[in-house]
Amino acid sequence: MALDSKIPEGPLAEKWTKHKFKSKLVNPANKRKYDIIVVGTGLAGASAAASFGELGYNVKSFCFQDSPRRAHSIAAQGGINAAKNYQNDGDSVFRLFYDTIKGGDYRGREANIHRLAEVSVNIIDQCVAQGVPFARDYGGLLDNRSFGGAQVSRTFYARGQTGQQLLLGAYSALSRQVASGKVQLHARTEMLDVVIVNGQARGIVTRNLITGEIESHSAHAVVLATGGYGNVFFLSTNAMGSNVTAAWRAHKKGAFFGNPCYTQIHPTCIPVSGDHQSKLTLMSESLRNDGRIWVPKTAVKGLKAADAAKIPEDERDYYLERKYPAFGNLVPRDVASRNAKQMCDEGRGVGNTGLAVFLDFSEAIKRDGYETIKGKYGNLFDMYKQITGDDPYEMPMMIYPAVHYTMGGLWVDYNLMTTVPGLYAAGEANFSDHGANRLGASALMQGLADGYFVLPYTIGDYLADMPYDKIPTNHEEFQKAEKEVKDRIQKLLSINGDKTVDDFHKELGHIMWEYCGMARNEEGLKTAKGKIKALKDEFWKNVKVLGDNEEMNMSLEKANRVADFIELGELMIDDAQNRKESCGGHFREESQTPEGEALRIDDEFSYVAAWEYQGEGKEEKLNKEKLEFENVKLTQRSYK
Repeated sequence: MALDSKIPEGPLAEKWTKHKFKSKLVNPANKRKYDIIVVGTGLAGASAAASFGELGYNVKSFCFQDSPRRAHSIAAQGGINAAKNYQNDGDSVFRLFYDTIKGGDYRGREANIHRLAEVSVNIIDQCVAQGVPFARDYGGLLDNRSFGGAQVSRTFYARGQTGQQLLLGAYSALSRQVASGKVQLHARTEMLDVVIVNGQARGIVTRNLITGEIESHSAHAVVLATGGYGNVFFLSTNAMGSNVTAAWRAHKKGAFFGNPCYTQIHPTCIPVSGDHQSKLTLMSESLRNDGRIWVPKTAVKGLKAADAAKIPEDERDYYLERKYPAFGNLVPRDVASRNAKQMCDEGRGVGNTGLAVFLDFSEAIKRDGYETIKGKYGNLFDMYKQITGDDPYEMPMMIYPAVHYTMGGLWVDYNLMTTVPGLYAAGEANFSDHGANRLGASALMQGLADGYFVLPYTIGDYLADMPYDKIPTNHEEFQKAEKEVKDRIQKLLSINGDKTVDDFHKELGHIMWEYCGMARNEEGLKTAKGKIKALKDEFWKNVKVLGDNEEMNMSLEKANRVADFIELGELMIDDAQNRKESCGGHFREESQTPEGEALRIDDEFSYVAAWEYQGEGKEEKLNKEKLEFENVKLTQRSYK
């Protein structure tokens, strides 16, 4: 199948404006005749559903949480980027576009990224109008701070609670539409399949997580805003419920999967403390504005944070400041993460495990004062103290990289439509805006851009040519999809093996982290491929799923999700093995500069890898969307 990205003609800065004008419209009286399903209620899903309802469409909104407010967008607390140039420090739409392209190691699509930078300026106004309490300076104007990968201050923030406050804003807009009757909200409901009728996405099959009831829902278009797949690694900063199931089931129905190996390892996480953990906690990247990262120049085994002050300044290695003087502690996440790993590999890591580095605020507190630092990061410091017992006001934090965000996702064209007509993907569920590495504070930007300012235009262009007729849920394709879902559930319940779902998930996570984590190599990837194939075979023979379907059954929920994670893991390995260059978060040990930086191979790998499902047990087919760079020059990244 030939990939058509549908990028508009014309100069980069005019593409989106011209595309909106050329897009077909649905008149207000006809919008009420169309139904749209939106799966997910994070920033992308809530903003899209609210916008569709405001426009007059009939919307069905689904989330597996008990409330849309529990969507994982709440965890992105550091800030949201926008090219407002309020600081008058040289920012612009083009600079945000360039920083995002460069930060993604030149593996993103120019047209989509420029559109993201364009609409970023509108997002802030939208959120302020909703009452989001952004930080303000002494004069009452909106404040900004800097983030990794940029030399300007363009990140708007609400203390260390930005994601939470933005989600409350989107939730209020969604709630307004629920109250008006334009949006039907289905909480505690999980999508388990997408229904294709005559080649178009026309609905979904769901499971009620309280009763176990399998239901079908019909619509004229379906939007997936279901987040990323970082939990394939078991331990990640994602909420434990975050999963790939909706996107993966869509993939198996014909939606190509783009760049699955592009995983972001976040450098600022609380280190692993033992086998008992079920997830990891992120300390916001905003902390790197004032915190200095260091390790001892000479290894000190088991160095505790309480003893860090005993290490004299001349015996400390502020390695990011030393190696990258232009950006210092604000290098992009992939660079900071690999350097932390390198320090620990050299034996200079700190803490009981030696897998940690210090993030030190002593100088900032001395310079700016306790109250100033508390005003910026107080809730983050409190969270760290509650988890670790250490007080960051008194001693440095200990941090280490962990899986955080996934740049890969369902392949979409410029309209955010997948390769299945009528099926859209928004936010982290798609691949489109971050290349091989996402800059901090850009996830919130993309989610709200897609939901508020892109999909409301592009979905109308599709629906304008759709008949008003609604497909009943007793249609044979719905019945077929329901049967497949029920059969799969019964198969999982009937295995009655010896190993729990968590046992399999942990084993998968260990394979993925060990062989497809911060560094990958040919031999390791081949080993991982064999291990995952064996794990999948054992899962379907030996997993133990307790209980029945007709009840609240978290063991069954997890089993469904882990089965999909295992299949996704195999595709991630294939993608990482195929891409023999290093770029952004994908670091192939065979492809690095003499200084140990990621080395791209542009003449071979300047493309989006879009994988096509071929059927159970068959290797997937690789399709390539060539990336064209007409407005930026391809260079090896340098943050020195």
